Order: sequence, then C-alpha cells, then structure tokens
Amino acid sequence: MTESLLSAARRAPRETWVVVGAVSASQYLNHAYLVLFPPILAVLSGEFTVGLAALGVALGVQGATNTAFQLPFGRLADRYDRTIALGLSSVLGAVGVLAAAAAPTYEWLLVAQAVIGIGVAGHHPAHYPLISDATPDDLMGRAYSLYGFGGSVGFATPPALIAGVVSAGYSWRIGVGLIGAVGLVYAVAVTWLFAARVDDAVTAPNVAADGDADGADSAGSRSRGSWIARTRAYLRELAAAPGVLALALLALVSSTSGWGFTSYVVVFLQDGYGLSLSRANLALTGSYLVGAVAVFVGGDLSDRISAGPVLIASFATVGVLVGVFALGTVGPLAAVGLVLLVGGARSIAGPARSKLTDAFAPTGSTGTSFAVITVGVMLGNAVAPPAFGYLIETAGRRAAFLAVAGVSLLAVALTVWLIARFGDA
Repeated sequence: MTESLLSAARRAPRETWVVVGAVSASQYLNHAYLVLFPPILAVLSGEFTVGLAALGVALGVQGATNTAFQLPFGRLADRYDRTIALGLSSVLGAVGVLAAAAAPTYEWLLVAQAVIGIGVAGHHPAHYPLISDATPDDLMGRAYSLYGFGGSVGFATPPALIAGVVSAGYSWRIGVGLIGAVGLVYAVAVTWLFAARVDDAVTAPNVAADGDADGADSAGSRSRGSWIARTRAYLRELAAAPGVLALALLALVSSTSGWGFTSYVVVFLQDGYGLSLSRANLALTGSYLVGAVAVFVGGDLSDRISAGPVLIASFATVGVLVGVFALGTVGPLAAVGLVLLVGGARSIAGPARSKLTDAFAPTGSTGTSFAVITVGVMLGNAVAPPAFGYLIETAGRRAAFLAVAGVSLLAVALTVWLIARFGDA
C-alpha cells in the first residue's frame, strides 16, 4: 500500500497534491465540526439541564441545516465558482463553532449548531469537483484515500482534545473555541490559496461550451430570471442521474447507522461497560485513527478491484461488529477492540462510494452529484441522534445499538441491489 501511494505521488502533477492536500485539510476541520459534542454529551446534559433526546435534537439540527444547504452549495460550485463555495462554507463553519463555544443556553446552542450545519454543507460540493478536476483518473481512488484520511483524523480530534480539556478540569468551551479559531484562520488561508495559486481549470465550474450553465431548454434559457424555470431544469438534471439518487439512498441508510454509533458509543462505553469519560473518548479517538489508516486500504482496493465488493464487505462487517458490541457479552477491553474495528471497517467504504459517485455523475454536475450524496449522509446525521437517543431512553442501550447494527445490514442489501441495477465503477 505504501509503495502504491509513493508511486502515485511521483506520477501525479504537483498541483494535484496541492489541491488534494488543501482540500483534505478542509475535510479535517469540517469533520471535527461534526463531532464536537458526542464526546461530552454527559457534560452538556448537566450544564444545559437537558436529556439525551434533547441533545440528540441539537445534533440533528446541524444535520438538518447541512442537508438543506447541500444543493445550493452544489449549484454554486458547479455553476459559478468553487473557490467562493469553499471559502464561504469555511468561514460560516468556523463562526458557528465559535458561537457554540460561547453558547449561554441550550437555545443558543441550537442556533450555533444550525450555523455550523450551513457552513459544513458547502465542503463536499466544493471538495469533490476540485479533486476530480485536479486528479488523473488512475489516481482518483488514492486521492480520495488521502482526502478520507484527513476526514478521519478530523473525527478523531474532538474526542481527544475536548475530553482531554474537560478531564484536566477546564471548560469544554476552551476546546471547542480552539477548534473554531483554527478553522477561521484556515478559512482565510485556503480562500487565498485557491483564488491566487490554483489554476482556473480546476476552480472554475464545468459548463457547456455554449454557455448554457443551467442545462435548460430554449424556453428556460429565455427566462433565466424565473425560479420556476431554474427549478425545473435542476430537477431534470437530478432525474438524469438515477445512479446518483440511488447512491444517496444508500448514503442515508449507511449514515444513519454510522451516526447512531458515533453519537452514543461514548455513553454506552461509560454506562454499559463501566469506562471513564477519558477512556471512552480515547476508544472513540482510536476508532477514527484506525479508520484513517483503513481508508487507504479502501482506496487501494477500489482502484485494484472495484467499488461494489468493498462497500458490501464494509457494511456487513460493521453490522456484525456493532451487533456483538450491543449484546454486551464481552468485557470492557474487548468492547474497546470492537469500537476500533468498527472504525476501520466503516472507513473502507468511503473511497468506494466516492468513485461510484464520480462515475455516475453527469458531465458538469460533479459538485451537485456529491451534494446529493451528502444530502443522504446528512439526513442520516439529522435522523440518527434524536431517533437513537429516544430509543436509548425508552428501550435501552442494547436495543438502540442492535437497531444500529440492523440498519448497517440493510445497507448491504441496498448495495447489492444498486450494483445489480446500475453497475460497478
């Protein structure tokens, strides 16, 4: 695997790795924004005097606004300017995190989560077309692996940093505020980098040669001021990519399982297996670090074999491992091992799904296609925390995590259908 990555680095143009590196750093920060609060739900519950279900709603609000703004950011990236999409989303995400760090009440926390969601919404629609246009086809899987590595390390940061700050006797607000401050500095730097140093062939949208950026018919072209005409053209564009819509459904199902596990695994390790807050968060951090390594395996396998079998193996393994974890028949040390394995197994799927999306995306609609997929991911993020939080409070931890395992196995069946129906990249 190391040799293949080194070989890829030698073969790729310098600008490829500038773009992939900068976008991977953005992925790192945005993924950190997504998991600021699952590591400290117990602390937040005490400070804001609310239960797990209410905090699940707060997590879901971020997913809901993230979902709502995917397609607008996708259109901005595909039809106007990817640098603006990346810069705007980066600034909004960082501002939302800083607002969350200063939140005096639960209601203020909800508003901050909504702003974070809007900011994070722009990162996939901007990132994927940038990587796609900057990377040779035969290196796409490895580029997505590096990108996925950045995201996995981003997921790993808040459990270690924020829980470490809390365990040292300081407020969680310091850890969250530090992440927001770094994010704001990065937002300014990356906007300058892409505006001044990256070729327009990468940052400019892919529009048709005749300039018809909306892909509408002549009647629609004559009435560009009409939102109805634009909406119809947009819906036609989405309907022309049924494979992308099917992948979005798969992303919704697999994401619901993934976010259900991530949101409450620390609570389960504390209450179900007797681990301390710091040790439970170390396990969560470890799962993301294992995932950061496993994503390279997923990218290499996606390039060498194909995407379908990689997705099936990933979802099936996650379902089995989470099921064993939910039953509580193993000791605390083995439970930590299961959490680490889940992190590795689910990360293998990322590059494979990205390759399928890139293959299924219509010409000139890469950003929109990845936005559609991310709608599925973020709907899972919006649904899973309140749903599984409610299930924990009403039916117990075991039932909730068995449901998480069942949803992952449902993703296996959907993948088999998708590959049979639309093919494999």
